[in-house]
Amino acid sequence: MRILDEMASYVSDMRDWRRDIHAHPETAFEERRTSDLVADKLTAFGLDVHKGLGKTGVVGTLRTGPGPAIGLRADMDALFIDERNTFSHVSQNPGRMHACGHDGHTAMLLGAARHLAETRAFRGTVHFIFQPAEENEGGGRLMVEEGLFEKFPMDMVFALHNWPGRRAGSFAVKPGVMMASSDNFEITLTGKGAHGAMPHLGTDPIVAGAAIVGALQTIASRETDPLDSTVVSVTCFNSGETWNAIPAQARLKGTARALSPESRDALEEAIGRIARSVGTAHGVDVDCVYHRLYPPTVNNAEAAAIAARAAARIAGEAGVDLDPRASMGGEDFSFMLQQKTGCYIWLGNGPGTGGCTLHNAHYDFNDDILATGAAYWCALVDEILGGA
Repeated sequence: MRILDEMASYVSDMRDWRRDIHAHPETAFEERRTSDLVADKLTAFGLDVHKGLGKTGVVGTLRTGPGPAIGLRADMDALFIDERNTFSHVSQNPGRMHACGHDGHTAMLLGAARHLAETRAFRGTVHFIFQPAEENEGGGRLMVEEGLFEKFPMDMVFALHNWPGRRAGSFAVKPGVMMASSDNFEITLTGKGAHGAMPHLGTDPIVAGAAIVGALQTIASRETDPLDSTVVSVTCFNSGETWNAIPAQARLKGTARALSPESRDALEEAIGRIARSVGTAHGVDVDCVYHRLYPPTVNNAEAAAIAARAAARIAGEAGVDLDPRASMGGEDFSFMLQQKTGCYIWLGNGPGTGGCTLHNAHYDFNDDILATGAAYWCALVDEILGGA
């Protein structure tokens, strides 16, 4: 709790940074203003700053002497959403919005960097990783591919995400899978166009597409172990241009989620098999493309135990859920966890009422948890690198 009390003096600045970033949201690989703001703050705190990894990523390094090295990661990007809030820090960039709390993640990690730079009460190295393009574009993967862990060697890497629906200031973490894989699929059906009043003269891709939508739901209900979890959601169905003409083509798009590599492989196979089989039954040609995006986010047991101890120092033992249910959402921090021992933790953002849920046009990060998140980062560093 002492660390939490110490962070109180940083809250006003973190709130200002957070709201400034919220008002100027930038989407994947466009985070130039945000990147400059982060780099300027880190430089002012006295850190060594590297810009441009993963296009717009920033890494700030703080060394206090020999010892282990760890990485702390925050994401910076916004979403393509028109904000519906009316407060003073509402988005000034039409069609773009911080609807997932990455503005808060960035502000909390900046607050922790400032505190650790001022106190320097640890021995070793901390790399503060500010990642672009978490939403859909794989900025975490790109940072790894461009040498994140070679340029900034570290023993462990950690990330935090706010979580609406959990009590503000509480934490949730466990070893094993925390977030599902996140993949996309596109199905193109090609039939034969005809007059809408003479369907027998054509081959209708819309009827075939509708049958595929229904059949895909049997993957979760009939092909997946009931004790496992998968999701297949068709989110786009586009075809035709007018009332009285059966089109020659229809296109389906959707998302597929799984909690294990084996279930992920099974989803890819089943989606293609079902789409082609149903298409054949309806006499249409089917082209199915499956795009692998993010693997499951899997916490290392040792790192999860360290994170849980750090969280308990801030929220108390009762404030840390050690057995949360995994989320079917995806997270590209998974690419970092594939390369390094590490852990991904949730920080409660409050009840999520009034649309304050992730990816909602009425979402806003809860400023009341800024100190909690920054204090967690500092406690985590002390757990691993303490003893100055």
